[in-house]
Amino acid sequence: MHVTRQRVAKVRFGLFDRHTGQRTRLLAAATTALVVAGGGIAYASTDVFGTDQVGQTTDKGLVVSGDQYIKPIGDRLIINNGKIMSSSVSPDGTHVAASVTDGGMALAIVDLKNWNVQQLVGKNAAANLRISGNDVGQEGPTYSPDGSQLWLGQTDGYRKFTVNPDGTLANPAFIQIPADGPRHALVGEPVFSPDGSTVYSAVNGQNRVVAINAATGAIQQSWAVGNAPRDLVMVGTKLYVSNEGGRPAKPGDTTINSYNTQVPADLITGATTTGTVSVIDLANPAATATSIDVGLHPTALYAKNGALFVTNTATNDVSVIDTSSDKVVQTIATQPWPVASVGYEPDAVTLTDDGHLLVTLGRANAVAVYRYTTPQEPVSYVGLLPTDYFPAEITTVGDDVLVSNTRGIDARRPTNSAGHGTHDTTSSLQRFTLPDDSEIAKSTATVFAQNGWGKNDVKQAKGNSAHAVPVPKRLGDPSTIKHVFLLVKENRTYDQVFGDDPRGNGDPSLAQYGENVTPNQHALTRQFGLYDNTYDIGTNSAEGHNWLMQADNPEYTESSAGEYLRSYDTEDDALGHQRTGFIWTGAQAAGKTVRDFGEFQQFLTKPSGASWQNLYCDTKNMEATGQNTAYTLNSSSPIPSLNDVSVHGFPKFDTSVPDIYRYEIWKRDFEANGPANLNMFWLSSDHTGGPPNGAAQVADNDLAVGKIVDTISHSKWWKDSAIFVVEDDSQAGLDHVDGHRAPIQVISPWAQHGTVDSHYYTQITMIRTIEQILGIQPMNQKDSAATPMSRAFTNKPDYTPFNALPNRTSLTLGLSTPPACGADTPAPQNPNAAAAPSAKVPADKKEIAAKWGAWKSQQRFAGPDAKADSANPAQMNHFSWYEAHDWTKPYPGETAIYTPDQVPGAYIPSSENDG
Repeated sequence: MHVTRQRVAKVRFGLFDRHTGQRTRLLAAATTALVVAGGGIAYASTDVFGTDQVGQTTDKGLVVSGDQYIKPIGDRLIINNGKIMSSSVSPDGTHVAASVTDGGMALAIVDLKNWNVQQLVGKNAAANLRISGNDVGQEGPTYSPDGSQLWLGQTDGYRKFTVNPDGTLANPAFIQIPADGPRHALVGEPVFSPDGSTVYSAVNGQNRVVAINAATGAIQQSWAVGNAPRDLVMVGTKLYVSNEGGRPAKPGDTTINSYNTQVPADLITGATTTGTVSVIDLANPAATATSIDVGLHPTALYAKNGALFVTNTATNDVSVIDTSSDKVVQTIATQPWPVASVGYEPDAVTLTDDGHLLVTLGRANAVAVYRYTTPQEPVSYVGLLPTDYFPAEITTVGDDVLVSNTRGIDARRPTNSAGHGTHDTTSSLQRFTLPDDSEIAKSTATVFAQNGWGKNDVKQAKGNSAHAVPVPKRLGDPSTIKHVFLLVKENRTYDQVFGDDPRGNGDPSLAQYGENVTPNQHALTRQFGLYDNTYDIGTNSAEGHNWLMQADNPEYTESSAGEYLRSYDTEDDALGHQRTGFIWTGAQAAGKTVRDFGEFQQFLTKPSGASWQNLYCDTKNMEATGQNTAYTLNSSSPIPSLNDVSVHGFPKFDTSVPDIYRYEIWKRDFEANGPANLNMFWLSSDHTGGPPNGAAQVADNDLAVGKIVDTISHSKWWKDSAIFVVEDDSQAGLDHVDGHRAPIQVISPWAQHGTVDSHYYTQITMIRTIEQILGIQPMNQKDSAATPMSRAFTNKPDYTPFNALPNRTSLTLGLSTPPACGADTPAPQNPNAAAAPSAKVPADKKEIAAKWGAWKSQQRFAGPDAKADSANPAQMNHFSWYEAHDWTKPYPGETAIYTPDQVPGAYIPSSENDG
């Protein structure tokens, strides 16, 4: 691999123009491009993994679930208390305060001298210092100039601590910033005045900056700034604030919502179209803040020697502002790989005393290194250094470079469970001495190899002479497949569903919904193939649907995980949308048709009387008579490009809607209109938590999937169709290999039949396969580098249709009120498989089950305002396990059946509140 350095005008390689359908090259003045030249071959990124499994360490590094190896430079300190959202070094350089989430804590204090976690702060009883909530904002925590205080951003204010002489924290007190109607403060970075008397706060949720009396907590002044202010830095008498949502909307702007603010946005891609830095003149505090245009999604700010550096995560560059003139004088492109212009997500920056500019590339697991002299002098690119998973903060401490990695070594936290879960999240600190420039240049090849760049350069079709194959090697060449169906399900691990299949690498002790609950999924694997080394990347639904629709979980969603109050699923938040669009906009740009059935929808209206029971009976009536539904449900999206291709009568996520009802709605549309080229579905019953027993809901989901495949495979479109079945994430259970391992299915006449495929695949490789089939341009560097699943297909089709099997678990199991049309009678079970649940509670467990029933009644799984993942994940997983085993088996790795408050991990907040 050859690495070249160039000083040229900024070149955005590989941008796809959605209007013309052509690749474009964009130029901007006073900009430096980072270019790496290298030859491409047809396939390689995922092929490098072979049959490696997540969690294995190879000579290439540790395998993680996001199509990457990690093998960081320097020393690593693993933090097993969740993901780092942000971190700060104490003024004396002895400690790091890291805000963490998804591990029962809010703060971890690290002693840099002893290189260990010295103190844990949070709601968990195991914390060294208890506070009332684990919610943490995107930025901070921040030390006072003298190191005597630490301020941690939380919902509607800051948690203020006293810093003890040994670096630990004490005396937590809350400084409140009131909510503004529905908009919580959701604070960003706090910055102290030089004398420590005033704290300036970026109030992210209210689009303002406030000055707070550090002693009393009183708000002294407020300035309006741009949308979603995030990071804050003081230079002399000026405050600079990065506005992730850009400038306020003007009359005539096209806009999309973000936390009750209409922000300038593209109505096709749904993404924001502006990014700004506001400037507040503290010498003239009555003056209105001014604004500087920068790239999209400006996040981190760093100031030194007359320059302000701004990381723009969506345009993948760094704006350099001369603080004497407040003008952008240079834009540094952080694009290591010419094939893809976006998806690297620069999110932190620092400048060493010897003139090295260091920029973390979160989604590339790397630090980009440049030689820097002055704001106006173009930087020169040196190379890349490898980090752990998703670096998010970088600074220098003496001669050391210190990096905070949000995801550390992936979800590999040691637990007492008999398997792994996606919420077993880790993070890490990484410490190293900056190598000389020649060594940095050499390490670039390592980063390329770990990301698969340069191994799978996207090949464009040349004319129409190619012979049609299922998965063309060149994008735009003909495929034998014209219609793709993407069925998105909810939250199951491989072992939960297929742990009982002896053909694959399953653990039967972790099987939760085996063959007598999911007969169709098991039959489909026997007919079309079993994939036992496939991974969902996200921790939860907020991430999972993004990975499927955008081939990425954008930095905004990644960094919002500590609160999830601004948005959870980002369907109704423009800040969560990448500028290159979604898979459906890519399909449309390629001239393909799209129909959406619930996926990525935000709103649902239901008429009165549309209970689970009534919709179940309505389904039976539709099935028997062929009539249309008696209930008018309406599901919609705030993204116009998606709303325009949506079938609105198909309900989005709501566990009080049976999936077999969704099937009947789809069937009528299919029979009337036929399929589009890309058909997307959200089938959510296997999330569980609705009115029936969890096993009944998984059986309902299984039957709906079986019926959809049956209908397609008996239609005239079967001969050129492919169906991909995937979970949005795998968070709701355990897996003996890794919590991210999940069931997928590839169903087509052109799919391999009857095989067991143990090659490493992910959601990204599945999306890349769909793109390759339909001629869709990859959306970012992740899917550009991924290898299509060509080996899952064959050039010799087998047109045998699939015949759906009847459910063997009653769909009305566990209902407190039976449907008016009568309880469901399931088909006989397979006596050679584990028996299906009966929903009978042993006498000695009735009191425990009743407490779980009370817990369930407080959750938000059902109704038009249902919220995915609104329950504490540990409690949800225990509850579904107990139900699935008729309250007779403790959760794997435990010796007793617990009440909700006894569950280990019950302190972990849900996605919707801080617990």
